[in-house]
Amino acid sequence: MATLDTPALAPLWSAVHERLSSGRPVRRVRVGPLNDEHRAALADLLGMDRLPGEFLSVSVPALDEILRESVGAGVRDVVSELVGPLGDRAAERRLAEAERAQLWAWLARHEVVTAQPVLADWAASVRRSGLIGGSVPRTRHEIERALRVLARLPASGTPLPVLAEETLADPHALDDGTRCATLVMRALTAIYEVAAPVDMPARRALWERAGVTDDELSPVVLAAGLRPAGDGVGNRVLRVCARAGQAAALTLSQVRATVLPGGMPDEVWVFENPSVLALAVGRFGVRCPPMVCTSGWPNSAAVLLLRQLAAAGCRLRYHGDFDGEGIRIAANVGARTGAVPWRMSSADYLDALAAAPPGNPVGRVTQAPWDWELAAHMRCRDLTVSEERVANGLLDEIAGECGM
Repeated sequence: MATLDTPALAPLWSAVHERLSSGRPVRRVRVGPLNDEHRAALADLLGMDRLPGEFLSVSVPALDEILRESVGAGVRDVVSELVGPLGDRAAERRLAEAERAQLWAWLARHEVVTAQPVLADWAASVRRSGLIGGSVPRTRHEIERALRVLARLPASGTPLPVLAEETLADPHALDDGTRCATLVMRALTAIYEVAAPVDMPARRALWERAGVTDDELSPVVLAAGLRPAGDGVGNRVLRVCARAGQAAALTLSQVRATVLPGGMPDEVWVFENPSVLALAVGRFGVRCPPMVCTSGWPNSAAVLLLRQLAAAGCRLRYHGDFDGEGIRIAANVGARTGAVPWRMSSADYLDALAAAPPGNPVGRVTQAPWDWELAAHMRCRDLTVSEERVANGLLDEIAGECGM
């Protein structure tokens, strides 16, 4: 073996080692460029009757046979001894591809993503961006951090540093420009279907839309028919308004000052549109059943009140618009508060279309987690059914359930 370990033969062993490490079958290896010393050594080893040119194509099976006859070892053993252990880049590539596939499959199936199918678009964009630093473990670590944050959104008026500390154990982990903040921002643009924010005010506005804010006065939630016992400010406001047959408008500060005791109603109806709540208050007056309105996408006050009601044992029954955004709002409310979609099935949609005049196009529709056929029906019909269009029927059903 020592006779083969010479500088003159080094280009041959290096080229053969490189090709055999590909992990694929190798028949020939191109060696070069060669100087006179290399050419003479190769001609001698291979038994050539003339010197090769600057480049030489060497038959691997022929070289293997020569080596076995001369040193009693095959070509793989020789190059492993002289250059180092052979690799298997094909196997390494297959393993890397499998690891990447496993990562993206994990992301697509993650409970945060499946709870709001619109996040499938975000997951696809993260995949298109590729691995962070070429590393699967590093990429998964960063995505897991973003998912922990998304699982807490919409928040209930939580300041950004507090959210970062509670979810990531670092108050600066969601500072502007951090990788985690960027991933979360991209997810929020998908959820709310807005353009990517291009400056600090726009990013701050998107955080606020997701309930991450220090402002306790701007977020307001509408509620009616709730009469919680207790001396909290929100408790008293809700009781006074319910007794007067009026809807209450609670600020986030007042919701935070509300403590819901036991003995709350079993059912609370949740609507997307204030006009439906107005119809209910006008129809039922002081007998209005317990209701909450999210006014479109729920703000921090709405999220907090709904979570308080759920924690007090109330079953939240949600209804919204049958359009693309309405389905995303319903999925968001359900995922974050535990509300159960009510009268929002495929059958309800088709019945409403049959009983009402045509509506506007539905826009972009994502899957409804509670009814996997609904999106297909909406895309096929491409007609919106607004909540106001079916409001009277909804209120009739509520009146029947409440014995009114």
